[in-house]
Amino acid sequence: MANELTTTQKNMVSVLTDNPLGDLIKPLSHEILLFDSYIAGTTHVEDESVFDELKAGDKLNLQREPDNRFDENAILVLNEKGAKLGYIPEKDNVVFSRLMDAGKYLIARVGSMEYKGSFRKIGISIYLIDF
Repeated sequence: MANELTTTQKNMVSVLTDNPLGDLIKPLSHEILLFDSYIAGTTHVEDESVFDELKAGDKLNLQREPDNRFDENAILVLNEKGAKLGYIPEKDNVVFSRLMDAGKYLIARVGSMEYKGSFRKIGISIYLIDF
């Protein structure tokens, strides 16, 4: 049905910025740097090929995972294709989870990447998108 309403898990800002209307809104927005951190849990990602495509400056999506059995403030870090890269570290995620739960739109950008054997330390910067 052409006029059928659908529901989505995305917040309003991501709905606006991820469609053609977003092209009109993007010039009115800017990124506010909140914090520098890293991606936790990279050794637990099943498909490690997702890390091969990452480069400095890449935008990463952040998604709340409130039903996480280990951390009620869990925030997933996803690449632009929606593949899981890991999490915001538990020691850093309380304020960011509260902002996201309040409807704020946060993203991350890849900073540094260090490889030590199978361990990957991917530094990220977390930004608030302000309109």
